[in-house]
Amino acid sequence: MFDSRIKIFKDISEIVNSTINLDNLLDILIVTATKMMNAKASSLLLVDEKTERLFFHIATGEKREEVKLYELEKGEGIAGWVAENGKPLLVANVKEDPRWSGKIASATGFGTSSIACAPLKVGDKTLGVIEIIDHSDGTPLTDEDLEMLIAFSEVAASSILRAKVYSSVNRENERLREVLGEKYTIIGESEALKKVISDASKVAHSSATVLLTGESGTGKELIARFIHNSSPRKEFPYITVNCGALPESLLESELFGHEKGSFTGADSQKAGLFEAADRGTIFLDEIGETTLATQVRLLRVLQEGTFNRVGGTRQTKVDVRVIAATNKNVEQLVTEKLFREDLYYRLNVVRIRMPSLSERKDDIPVLSEHFLHKFQKSMATKGAGISKEAMDVLMKYNWPGNIRQLENTIERAVIMGGGKEIRAVDLPFELTQPLESVLKVGLSLKDAQDNFKRDFIRRTLESVGGSKTKAAVTLDIQRTYLSRLIKELNIE
Repeated sequence: MFDSRIKIFKDISEIVNSTINLDNLLDILIVTATKMMNAKASSLLLVDEKTERLFFHIATGEKREEVKLYELEKGEGIAGWVAENGKPLLVANVKEDPRWSGKIASATGFGTSSIACAPLKVGDKTLGVIEIIDHSDGTPLTDEDLEMLIAFSEVAASSILRAKVYSSVNRENERLREVLGEKYTIIGESEALKKVISDASKVAHSSATVLLTGESGTGKELIARFIHNSSPRKEFPYITVNCGALPESLLESELFGHEKGSFTGADSQKAGLFEAADRGTIFLDEIGETTLATQVRLLRVLQEGTFNRVGGTRQTKVDVRVIAATNKNVEQLVTEKLFREDLYYRLNVVRIRMPSLSERKDDIPVLSEHFLHKFQKSMATKGAGISKEAMDVLMKYNWPGNIRQLENTIERAVIMGGGKEIRAVDLPFELTQPLESVLKVGLSLKDAQDNFKRDFIRRTLESVGGSKTKAAVTLDIQRTYLSRLIKELNIE
């Protein structure tokens, strides 16, 4: 008899450890426990994390549906005592035990003589209890039954915790997928955008290198993600690298990794982003900012699919699809010997130009509504929408900062509107006031130039979300020079 129980216990342990659906797991647990104990009835009670009360999650026996209507306080009855104290308990005759509560038995008319109850415990936390009532032949439960139940409850408790953790992680993953889906949704129905999506869909199913061009803020990364997510590589990594944000030495280490001791601070070996993106896609944003030395290494990866880590001699082979993007005139960079011609041709297998927002003004209303709902949701506000007057202003403006500037504008309007309908007065000054207004007749040439510089730099900064680095790239000046101008012109 004992050997057969051990076999059943061994079998159920394997099943339990391979099951991650919590409800299926609990069904298996209670049915098997009942079989092991040859019990007349059994129950699995879980602790409600909010109320701290015990509820019957699963029950067996002739009154199984009726008992599910009841809950127990911690400390109430045998099961409540076990849950409160975290200790197993065998009661051979419930009528002689002061901890016994006949509330449920009296209400359901179910006769009980003996109970074995064990906590479902992980560390100091009791998740619930399993209780077994009588043998099916009417004989009382024994110490041997309790020992088996304790061993079973230990396996069951850790498995329940694992299933709960998995369920929680799964829910969080679903939430993150939903958030990422919203963040990287391509919004618009204009013909210019449809052409981009059509071209991106065609190239997605190949492994061809793609070069995305267009002004800052036009959504080049959105299209890069769209290509990856529409490709056979979608189950593998997608990695973004901003080539303009890192100095040459750091960029090479990030892209290709480095060996221990290859430079000061290289205390250990490090794999690069190309290795991390193996079988997936790497998006090289602002590729036009890379140095000629870095371009040589990128060319080798594209030609041979191999590279050496910084300071290393061993070749590393990868299978990575490269999508590059730039807001610069690459042909001009090639002419000026600032960009390698052979790398340009390697990158320019398929070229997709992102249209500016001024080229797709039909999308401004739907984009504005999308950003409006996004920021109202994040700020927990509800508004009536965008007034016709405000929409007219949005449609007439030229949007030098493209979609990024529109997004920043709507965010500001939601804040300034105080949760009410967005009006023209809630929009930034430069949208409602023509640039010509800052160029007043009667000023000295220097004052007029300073006014123009001040307004133009401020608009550029707003279009890129206040980033001096991105503004310097857009203005094609050094970041240090931009910082000096901001200070000299007293730009807030």
